[in-house]
Amino acid sequence: MALVEPVPGEPAATATLGDERALVVADYHAGIEDGLRYEQGINLDSRAGERRKRMVSLVERTDPDRVVVLGDLMHSIAGPGGAERGEIEVLLESIDRPVTLVKGNHDGDIESWIDCSVTPGDGIRLGDVGFVHGHTWPSQDVLSADVVCVGHEHPCVRLEDSVGGSRIERVWLRGGLNPSAFEEQYGEEEAAEVASGGELIVFPAFNDLTGGTWVNVAEQGFLAPFLPGGLSDGEAYLLDGARLGRYDAI
Repeated sequence: MALVEPVPGEPAATATLGDERALVVADYHAGIEDGLRYEQGINLDSRAGERRKRMVSLVERTDPDRVVVLGDLMHSIAGPGGAERGEIEVLLESIDRPVTLVKGNHDGDIESWIDCSVTPGDGIRLGDVGFVHGHTWPSQDVLSADVVCVGHEHPCVRLEDSVGGSRIERVWLRGGLNPSAFEEQYGEEEAAEVASGGELIVFPAFNDLTGGTWVNVAEQGFLAPFLPGGLSDGEAYLLDGARLGRYDAI
């Protein structure tokens, strides 16, 4: 059995962490509606309740020992507004399991007020699985795990039909972890030692309002400093499990 298994039809996965099982999601972006209104002039009603219900339903469905949020629980970078902070506090009160937040670039000083465990930005290793948001380099401990889970990218593909129409779908990216992508940061020998033989999984965003990196469109660039180089022979999978093949050849 794989250490990390996507939940069919959902932007979430379960992970085996030694004696524990975790539910893992990335890029929740609480309060994004306020951000879109301020940043882009897009007015949307809050979907905080809908997001919370989806999350609680996933916890009930998968029955994990803990929940891991793979970065960007918050949306606003400078600091949460009242509605955003309220959404996060109610969410955590609704999840009856320990929660670990792997700190992302949108999470600011969230550790000063949030009621859950918060890791440093370079991630954490739990059992044989490493977790890092992806906006900065993973720690060597994270890279030494059998599977490294990353958020931040919000990977999507643009799919076209026979009459020229197109649609955007969130995807998973999975492939071998390429040590050469980490040589500049850690040195050739160290990178080869800690990143050899591992698997890299890039999670789709939990929040469907975030937009993302269209990984099969040439002019779209990756955000993480170790991508796309760190993903050897990466393949894309739709949320329903459909395998699309090499993401750069779709």
